[in-house]
Amino acid sequence: MSDLTRRRFLARMGQFSLGATLSTAVLARITHAGEKGTRPNILIILADDQGWGDLSVHGNTNLRTPHIDFLAREGALLERFFVCAVCAPTRAEFLTGRYHGRGGVRGVSTGQERLNTDEKTIADAFKAAGYATGAFGKWHNGSQWPYHPNARGFAEYYGFTSGHWGEYFNPPLEHNGKFVRGKDYITDDLTDHALAFIEQNKSRPFFCYLPFNTPHSPFCVPQEFWDRFKDKPMAMRARAGDKEELPVTRCALAMCENIDWNVGRLLRQLDDLRLSDNTIVIYFSDNGPNSWRWNGGMKGRKGSTDEGGVRAPFFIRWPGKIKGGTKVSEIAGAIDLLPTLTSLAGIARVGDKPLDGKDISPLLLGTASNWPDRMIFSHQNAQVSVRTQQYRLDTRGALFDMAADPGQSTNIAAKQPEVAAKLRQAVAAWRKDVLPKGPDERPFPVGYRQFPMTPLPARDGVPHGNIRRSAGAPNCSYFVNWTSPADRMTWAIEVHAAGEYDVAIYYTCPPADAGSTIELSFQNSRVQGKVAPAWDPPLIADQDRVPRKGESIMKEFRPLSLGAMHLDQGRGPLTLRALKVAGQQVMDVRLITLTLR
Repeated sequence: MSDLTRRRFLARMGQFSLGATLSTAVLARITHAGEKGTRPNILIILADDQGWGDLSVHGNTNLRTPHIDFLAREGALLERFFVCAVCAPTRAEFLTGRYHGRGGVRGVSTGQERLNTDEKTIADAFKAAGYATGAFGKWHNGSQWPYHPNARGFAEYYGFTSGHWGEYFNPPLEHNGKFVRGKDYITDDLTDHALAFIEQNKSRPFFCYLPFNTPHSPFCVPQEFWDRFKDKPMAMRARAGDKEELPVTRCALAMCENIDWNVGRLLRQLDDLRLSDNTIVIYFSDNGPNSWRWNGGMKGRKGSTDEGGVRAPFFIRWPGKIKGGTKVSEIAGAIDLLPTLTSLAGIARVGDKPLDGKDISPLLLGTASNWPDRMIFSHQNAQVSVRTQQYRLDTRGALFDMAADPGQSTNIAAKQPEVAAKLRQAVAAWRKDVLPKGPDERPFPVGYRQFPMTPLPARDGVPHGNIRRSAGAPNCSYFVNWTSPADRMTWAIEVHAAGEYDVAIYYTCPPADAGSTIELSFQNSRVQGKVAPAWDPPLIADQDRVPRKGESIMKEFRPLSLGAMHLDQGRGPLTLRALKVAGQQVMDVRLITLTLR
């Protein structure tokens, strides 16, 4: 290790918090870049709803993120990196190198988040090249096989496949298709599993994808992080006119500091295992901030196709290959990661569909010359904006010079009519080329031998009659107010393999209401059962630092077995209804599972 490298390393170690230490023996084991001549490992860390401004490296003095800042200093910082306005589309674009509309991703819930199964992913490419592949966290591109991460190139998966989760402490999760219970705070737990994966695969190339689900709401964070923020003045505030809620800001930033602490744990392990010099580490976020808070004066937040809704932090470190302190001013985006990482690793992509992304490795390695201008499109709920190096055309057709007016305050379309016309034409062509035509009629697949258990959560079902969701956000919701034999809930499914299926319903029911008779049917098959015994757990209401808005307060659901049911191949509604209601209600339902015998 050179004296400069050692000084940098020791300086960084001084910034680690919460009792982190390293011995001289660990320092002595660090190797130079490329010493073993192996293909680089890949570690990708994705934050959820963290804005560009939620980092101290970008100038926010309300918080400290030393470990993420370290990645920016010791690698490359992309100054204008663009993702989507919401979560699932960004993940699809990262996975495929293609705009999310091409892969069937239209939204964030009720099946709209699923990535078409004929799309090949970045994990498919690295797995085909001999890498160990693992994902740990929020998937958000489909729950049932073959949408599940284990079917998309990830041999190892631990986390949850929904859009967001309602329980952050000891949460219900899954491990390779089997339900498990997480340990302690979810971000720490996901990091624990990523650390174990890296340890297990330290002797071979690995591709580790760590998509956190924070600082996405609900706003829950461990006490030690909350204590640092709960009464802290916020020196840097949202733009004038934006309705900032300071308790939300404080908790979101506390969650960001928790992420930073976990990033520090990952970096330390890479050092301990002598993997740092041959590991590409990437950190980015999936959209703009999930509340009004300081974001560098940009217009918009999560859900908006303005700059503040789609510009995200992005840092990449590869010691000895990417020069520390590199700043890339050229625009880039999540669609660029697949072609860039396969290029840096020297592996071939799989699949033959054309990519929308570009290989930006010349920008990272300092070998680019005459880099051409380009357009990056942002889409959300029929709104489309387009960004070039200098301009943004917003969804209303207003044109902004982003170099002179980064806050999008002055529409210059009348002064630059040729530019505005060119970009409007580009948006029209992009809409025609990329966005799906017609409604999404994909059923939820059931019955694959490779993955016998099919989950059918409430978010994928449709309530009828009096039944409604436990909250307005379908993700992590459950069905409530089931009061009548006329009520029912349905799932549009397609059975792949005919056979006998074990049926379980994850439910709660107060003792006074136990005993209703229920029926699950599909085509000509039916199975009946009794809602018994009663199971009436309390709501989990002590996790939140800020009260929830539009999100379900969760509770523990248990499986009610209905026995076996024969399902024939085919497509149609799977229907759950009550034949007899014993009390005031039948039960609350979070999930049905169908397990092929």
